[in-house]
Amino acid sequence: MSQYLDFVDLKYKPKKTDLVCLFRFEPAKGISIKEAAGRIAAESSNGTWTTLSTLTPRIRKMRARAFEIKGPYLKIAYPIELFELGSIPQLLSSVAGNIFGMKAINNLRLEDIHFPKKYVKSFKGPQFGIKGVRKFMKIKDRQLIATVPKPKVGMTTKEHTKVGFDAWTGGVDFLKDDENLTDQNFNKFESRLKACAKARDKAEKITGEKKDYFINVTAETNEMIRRARLVKKYGFRYVMVDIMTVGWAAVQTLRNETQKLKMAIHAHRAFHAAFDRNPKHGMSMLVIAKLARLIGVDTLHIGTVIGKLVGTKDEVLQIEDEITNPWYGLKDTIPVSSGGLHPGLIPEITKMLGKDICIQLGGGIHGHPKGTHAGSKATRQAIDATLKNIPLKKYSEKNEELKQALSKWHFSKPI
Repeated sequence: MSQYLDFVDLKYKPKKTDLVCLFRFEPAKGISIKEAAGRIAAESSNGTWTTLSTLTPRIRKMRARAFEIKGPYLKIAYPIELFELGSIPQLLSSVAGNIFGMKAINNLRLEDIHFPKKYVKSFKGPQFGIKGVRKFMKIKDRQLIATVPKPKVGMTTKEHTKVGFDAWTGGVDFLKDDENLTDQNFNKFESRLKACAKARDKAEKITGEKKDYFINVTAETNEMIRRARLVKKYGFRYVMVDIMTVGWAAVQTLRNETQKLKMAIHAHRAFHAAFDRNPKHGMSMLVIAKLARLIGVDTLHIGTVIGKLVGTKDEVLQIEDEITNPWYGLKDTIPVSSGGLHPGLIPEITKMLGKDICIQLGGGIHGHPKGTHAGSKATRQAIDATLKNIPLKKYSEKNEELKQALSKWHFSKPI
């Protein structure tokens, strides 16, 4: 259809104010590459399947333009006027909306978005970033450590709290709920919050260290805000939210509330693979990570490379760069490495991602032969050895917990 070709301009050079999307696309049989590119640009901006008497010259100037086609990859420039500033839902309704359901396109994947300065500056970004979190946790230069009680659901509040206490006193910084633990009858949110606050106070007195909790406030939006306020009441500095399942608008609402509460947000990415695992269709984790940083989460799961979850080394390193590099004044988001980790893998993770990360271990702590407390100690010992550039085997000669962990897991990488 010729009207779609009006949205293809291979001589166009994007303006500094344009928002530019990188797509991977596969046209359906009988649809040319150029027409498919035009359809994607048109249907994600102000075009449609037929010519329009209402398309004035002024409106036409606001159209998106497919300006680069290289193999299966397509770049489209969008005038910033097409977007509501500070709104992730409106953005995705445009560049990731109806275009994914077009019959003329067999596969379509949003690989990356370049945001102009004006758009980036319309968001708060993280409230704390690595410097701010290090400051309130009083951790100068080592990696942050978090753990999830395992089994991740099914424990009573008493059982959950004991695991948290053992982990905190063993050297873990953050207790963390898993993505599907919220307010079930066997472990009610408020009971868990109160019990863990008492355990935290006791652990801080014993260790002389700050302890905190990524407690999962995921819920209907009004209830989520109520829970966040309760968390603040009990003295924690963090809340956790499943960003993909509550939706971007809810995350923005939570971010606005945490600004007033002076609390950080831990972002769990559960549900992300429904969008990003298929290499030909959906949306990349890189895009999800950029959106999360714009809204303002302080910590975000990005993958491990050597753990049990999908994600190549190049993908994970690119995500880390995008959420930590300077970005028009926004603070950084702390990368979280998680999924099948244990003490034997800490040197490799640190070499790959650096020290300004949060390392999260679940089974790699609670599966320790001597239990959670020993598993936590083994993790701190592995971090100490790594920072001192001492091989783990040598360091384990005088650190029994690390020795036991290495005896069980060695340096194995879960599949």
